[in-house]
Amino acid sequence: MAAKGSNFLITATPVTLFAHLLLIAVTTLLLVWLLHFQGGLAFKSDNHDKIFNLHPLLMIIGFILIAGEAIMSYKTVPGTRRTRKRVHLILHSIALAAGIFGVYIAFRYHDKESKPDMYTLHSWLGLSTICLFGLQWVFGFFSFWFPRAEMPTRGRLMPWHWFVGMVIFLMAILTAETGLVWRFYDLELQRSQEALIVNFTGLLILLFAIAVSLSVVLPRGY
Repeated sequence: MAAKGSNFLITATPVTLFAHLLLIAVTTLLLVWLLHFQGGLAFKSDNHDKIFNLHPLLMIIGFILIAGEAIMSYKTVPGTRRTRKRVHLILHSIALAAGIFGVYIAFRYHDKESKPDMYTLHSWLGLSTICLFGLQWVFGFFSFWFPRAEMPTRGRLMPWHWFVGMVIFLMAILTAETGLVWRFYDLELQRSQEALIVNFTGLLILLFAIAVSLSVVLPRGY
């Protein structure tokens, strides 16, 4: 929802379209990186890196990009407000499920490789983000969907729901960026095509976060 007295002179429509294009670009680069350069994906494999590859796939596409689409749904989905709310809830539910599974994959990989858990800033941010996201989902479901708080209460809670939701989303972005940096150095990448793909993926994720954040404060275009 746009702030009252908004002076941006544009609607959310071009910004959300740009965000959709960024989603496609990030997804393409990520799949090229994981499938071509990193050998593919697998839930069970003697090549443990293939198992790990599910982690960035789930966390970036399943968690961040879908969560971003959920945030923008109030500006992009046609129909009634209840329809937009339903889409918002469904997309966030998918993102939460993907995020939980993605965290499980990381722990599973560490166990198979006999590596320690929760020793990097990336892991601290990631687990904190998932926990807060889950709490936000539960709070939002019971406050705004079922059984729902009274209208005056919902009105008072809504600004905090928006604010906390955006903080969690930006925490997810920061987690992804630190994860890409960690993986970059873990793979000992130098000047190469793979290094460029990883770096451009990180830059496009940042642009996606900016577009999603801007769409929140702009009015609907239709």
